[in-house]
Formats: sequence, structure tokens, C-alpha cells
Amino acid sequence: MRQIPVDTSAATVMVAKTPQPKVKDRRTGEIATDVETGATLMTVDVMFAANEEVEILSVTVPEPGVTGELSMGTPVALTGLIARPWENDFNGQKRHGIAFRAVAVTSLADAAARPKAA
Repeated sequence: MRQIPVDTSAATVMVAKTPQPKVKDRRTGEIATDVETGATLMTVDVMFAANEEVEILSVTVPEPGVTGELSMGTPVALTGLIARPWENDFNGQKRHGIAFRAVAVTSLADAAARPKAA
């Protein structure tokens, strides 16, 4: 499947909704896990502002990659963010979209609160 790296260097990224476990099957409540590591997958909704546009993105991140206090409005860094186009048929209707995944989401609030050395 095609993976497209996303450059976040010129973007402002903040938490829009606190991390939640990603649900694999809504009927059973089964939580999604990473196929390679077995880690629980989390969904973090972020406000992604770049080029005078703002979007809310749902980003999937392995639980060990979620670091720092991530409450609404917290500025964050997204490490290894990629976009994956997807398409499927559901009840005879084609659906498509873009899924976002990152290696880590890290709070920048701690770094901003620290006094800078003179």
C-alpha cells in the first residue's frame, strides 16, 4: 500500500481530542493492535494548521509513542507522520479516504515551559 510522508515542519499541530484506544471492531469492542509489535494503537485527533488552512486529523499512534500530557490544546510534534489513501466497498458503496499514522506524538508543552538558557 502506498505511504506518503507528511512534512510537519511548517505546520502548527495541537491536540483536539485526548488519545483514545483505537477500536478495531465496533460490534465487539475489540481494540486494534500493531501487527508488528503487538502494541495497542491509539487515536489522537489533532488540529493541523498550515498554509492558512486548518484541518482536524485523526492520527493512529502506537501507545508507547504517545508521550507527555496530551490534553486539548497542547502543542505537539508528530514523528514519522504518513498518509495512506484507502478505498473499500461497504454494502455495495465505494468509500475512500486518507488514513494518517505516526510513530510518535510528543507534547511540546514541557519544552515551551522550560526557561531558555541565556
